[in-house]
Amino acid sequence: MSLLSRITAPPARHDVARLVATLLTHRQDARRSAPQALPGTTPRPAGTALPTGPTGLGTSAARLAAGKARETWRAGKAGAAGEAGNVAGKPAAGAPGAPGISVAPVASGAASDDRGTGVPELYCPPALRDDPALAREVNDRLVDWADEAGIYAGRLDRVRAADFGRLMMLAHPDSDDPDRLLAAGKCALAEWATDDYYCDDETMGSRTELLGSHLGLAYTALDPSHLPARYAPAWEEEMREDPVRVALRSGLDHLSRYAEPSQVARLRHEVAVLFVGYEQEGSWRSQGRMPGVREYLAHRQINSFLPCIALADVVGGYALPASEYAEPRVRRAVTMAATAATLVNDLYSMTKEHDSSGVEFNLPVVIAEEDGCSLREAIERSAEIHDELVHTYETEAAALALTGTPELRRFLAGVWAWLGGNREWHAGSPRYNGA
Repeated sequence: MSLLSRITAPPARHDVARLVATLLTHRQDARRSAPQALPGTTPRPAGTALPTGPTGLGTSAARLAAGKARETWRAGKAGAAGEAGNVAGKPAAGAPGAPGISVAPVASGAASDDRGTGVPELYCPPALRDDPALAREVNDRLVDWADEAGIYAGRLDRVRAADFGRLMMLAHPDSDDPDRLLAAGKCALAEWATDDYYCDDETMGSRTELLGSHLGLAYTALDPSHLPARYAPAWEEEMREDPVRVALRSGLDHLSRYAEPSQVARLRHEVAVLFVGYEQEGSWRSQGRMPGVREYLAHRQINSFLPCIALADVVGGYALPASEYAEPRVRRAVTMAATAATLVNDLYSMTKEHDSSGVEFNLPVVIAEEDGCSLREAIERSAEIHDELVHTYETEAAALALTGTPELRRFLAGVWAWLGGNREWHAGSPRYNGA
């Protein structure tokens, strides 16, 4: 089920909504020990130079940093419940951040009802900023663009209410340029429209038996097919008749104003992988099959927010070299962060009803099915999996940041900030918390 479909679905039954709200209570004094800044990095204004340091991946210093991070985590788990305000490396409120804004943690709009269940809070950094005016500007432009592209015709009120402009503002705190944020928002909304139109929503034309064909054609909007002259004009006309293909092409064109060719190629790759994930979920639906937990978690690595997270440097105004982005340990850390961010969506979306087919795929449901446990236990286990992924990213990214290039340090810090912004958007969105 796509992001937009999930957040525009009707509320779940009361007991499920209450249980999930209990888990995801977002009290300012109960953030546990996630630092605001990734260890080894500091929040910096867009365009400022980062200090130079040791270069080259795989030095002994990386192992030392990883060991210290693990010790900090274990100490925090033993007694950090009341120490959230004294995290090592956490800058004081009002420390320098993105231009013209405070990087003090953002207070969430989520409910604060814990009902004494003892379900753990999610381990996640706080958002670095909140700029409602910038969010509104980006969101207004994004809705106007969706109208021009033709996606979600007659449903633009849902797009506006989803407030993806706020997500872009929160997730990319090192840029206050609305046009760069809009470029990232266009790419994201086009990807989610692909899911809605081709995978999830029959009222928008999705048909499981046509999914592979539709996704193959959609990809040509990002990586153009070069046909012989006899066929090219008719092909171009077909591309312009499909609003999803129009949106995908338009989003990439806008991003290309700011992205280097290697960054564009990176996005193409991540979207191609995303489309494989869409096809995988379509196969489950066509078979009426619930995947196992291992298969589902592997699926959530490829059907994830990774295409959005991969744009952190483009929006920030710098370029992470392709060789560093593809380095196996960098890839491991970033994909784990993307999986964790997507599991946040799994958890928050449980406050909404399942889709009309009666089949919904999210981690708690998959765990409950495989382990035969209660939904409460499955949600707790899902939270533990999320937390393990975030802790692992924090440890491994801190080690990589210690020995990596300035661009890598900034990118890893941007991924950490994306996690915090993503969580804050889910926690504060009335589309998730209205139940």
